[in-house]
Amino acid sequence: MISRLKSLRDWFAQRTWRRWILRAAVVGFGVGLFWQLAIALTPLPVSIAEVPSRSPQIVDRHGEPLRMIRHGENHFFTPVQLGECAPAFIQATLAAEDKRFWAHDGIDWLGVLRAARDSAANGRIVSGASTITQQLIKNADPRPRTIRTKLIEWLQACKLERRWSKEQILAAYLNRIDYGNLCRGGGTAAWFYFDKPLADVSPAEAAFLAGLPNAPGRFNPHRHFDRAKRRQQTILHRMHRNGWLSAEALRRALAEPIALHPAGRAFAAEHFVDFLNQQQIKDGIAQTTLDLSLNQFAHRALNHRLERLADKNVSNGAVVVIENATGKLRAMVGSRNYFEAKSGQVNGAWAPRSAGSTFKPFTYLLALELGMTPATVIADVPAEFATSTGIFSPQNFDHRFAGPVSIRHALANSLNVPAVKVLDQIGGAKVLQIRLRQCGLTTLNAEAAHYGLGLTIGNAEARLLELANAYATLARLGVHRPVRLLESDAGEPTRVFDAARAWLLAGILADNRARATVFGWDSALAFEFPVACKTGTSSDFRDNWAFGFTPEFTVGVWVGNFDGSPTRQITGATGAAPVMHKVMLELRKRFGTGWYSRPAEIASAKVHPLTGKISASGESEWFIRGQLPPVQPAGPIQLGGEYAQWFASRHNHLRGQVTLAPAEALAVKVVSPLPGTVFYLDGDLPESSQWIPLRATREVNWQSDSLQCEFRENGIYARLRPGRHRLTARVNGRQLKTWIDVEQQ
Repeated sequence: MISRLKSLRDWFAQRTWRRWILRAAVVGFGVGLFWQLAIALTPLPVSIAEVPSRSPQIVDRHGEPLRMIRHGENHFFTPVQLGECAPAFIQATLAAEDKRFWAHDGIDWLGVLRAARDSAANGRIVSGASTITQQLIKNADPRPRTIRTKLIEWLQACKLERRWSKEQILAAYLNRIDYGNLCRGGGTAAWFYFDKPLADVSPAEAAFLAGLPNAPGRFNPHRHFDRAKRRQQTILHRMHRNGWLSAEALRRALAEPIALHPAGRAFAAEHFVDFLNQQQIKDGIAQTTLDLSLNQFAHRALNHRLERLADKNVSNGAVVVIENATGKLRAMVGSRNYFEAKSGQVNGAWAPRSAGSTFKPFTYLLALELGMTPATVIADVPAEFATSTGIFSPQNFDHRFAGPVSIRHALANSLNVPAVKVLDQIGGAKVLQIRLRQCGLTTLNAEAAHYGLGLTIGNAEARLLELANAYATLARLGVHRPVRLLESDAGEPTRVFDAARAWLLAGILADNRARATVFGWDSALAFEFPVACKTGTSSDFRDNWAFGFTPEFTVGVWVGNFDGSPTRQITGATGAAPVMHKVMLELRKRFGTGWYSRPAEIASAKVHPLTGKISASGESEWFIRGQLPPVQPAGPIQLGGEYAQWFASRHNHLRGQVTLAPAEALAVKVVSPLPGTVFYLDGDLPESSQWIPLRATREVNWQSDSLQCEFRENGIYARLRPGRHRLTARVNGRQLKTWIDVEQQ
């Protein structure tokens, strides 16, 4: 023992210890210098500086969530600032992951020693001692778990601590970590699990959230609630030991029940959001024009009607509501059930469907602009029109003819023949097509000749949303506005129709008395307040439409089947109109409705209903000042030659009220064949099919230099043969000529 002390004394005496200390210092300095140099030379992950993009969140006009959209099919993300986090949440996160976060420089060496000790004692890695800074690095640049990876993460963590403040690091961590169930960041998790912002979570909820990132799948509270709860209790006790939670606060937090928000995210107004997504929504919150509560009401109204029509082979429908003053879309229901397997996700508000009679108001508005009036009388009698594909003979819905009718009566009762005649008089399909496209309809892309005069009675397709906005153009008294889906959208208004004439048209569409002839007094088009209404029904009852507008709102409804199958005798008045009626009543209840002030250029006068001329004993009608019709002469009403066939038919309901002008006074007109009609001869058909009738508004003598004309059972007929042929009708020294083409098939 004495010798050992002597040796130690000699060693100190020789100052050998000084050399060892110096060597250790040199080695330590070298290691430190190398470490610092390694930190300086180690690049940070490129993605660490990239700010995550917020998941686009779509909300309604009041901020009610409609849907959040995932980024790249990965996670949902709602960022938060550190100041928006409850202090308890920050403390819980540090207690769970890195209690010495504010003190270390990126590496918690005490934690490393503890992890090494635990791993040695257990013979396996128990914990990695990763700090929040290291976890942020790991999240930015995932690598295979090796010693080399760990060393790189240490170096990068130290470098990040020098570049960023502690607050920046913690905020980035809280926004990028995975909380399970596709929740990226604590802000997203707080809304998903508790339906509240991070600022409002309690200590118990904060600890619950803070425990999830350790193993998001293992601690998924919707599957393994007990595991997540035990993890929460561990964190609460750590918060107490760290001095962040008093004993009483700990007791309250442990006793507080965890009420999880039901699993799932907002998924409302499905068709509207899908339609909006086609507009390429950018990052951030998209505040839409939709009123979610109103949309839900419209959906219920549609479904209620469809349930009552189930035995009529009616399976689906769509509803839109437009705020006229702004063009904002307040409701869009695309089908009865978005999640229906076969066709629920078809958006009936955007699918092109046969327009039925819905184009008629635009035809009549054009006629009003060209000088006609609501009192102008049109002959609702059988008529034929030559087209490139043959003779077009329009029929009214009930296959009856009303004789002389005013434009008011013809439009209010949706008569087909007068609408076709008016379109023919104002220039044909082209003028109507141009104006409809100016109103926003994008489906009328064929040449006007493709539609012909049938355009006004619905031989073309339209989309409910676009057609409703065309009616909103009428509601704005002729001003078109693009439909707005986002509150931030804007669109320049353009005038498409004359305001005073649009006012006249709105009055006709709101006249329940005028439409009572066909629709009755108590139809779904009848309101206790002014509403302009129009229905439409396509052939075979396939598509039912109803539109209603006030100065404030336009409601459009389509009812039918997505597969195009016909309904069982369901019309626009019985299928779609009840839905429109219910939605319009709700709009009035919620927001109120009004009607238009009479324009200064409008005047009233009494007119005879059968002639449209001024009559003191007539009915009141509106006119543009300076465009009043002439005075009705005294004496009986005489109808012209175009009424001759109708006058003698069973459709004549005016017997005893009117007379037919004397034969010599009647104008003569060729009824059939019209000039330019093309006939096709088929050799396989019987000989009787090769004869065509020759008809005029009066009895005439028919002649042709190239065709055989003879009297048969009920009139004069011509026998067809290939070629171009001219025919002449003679009466009282007058000659009327027409011509036809006959082609051999």
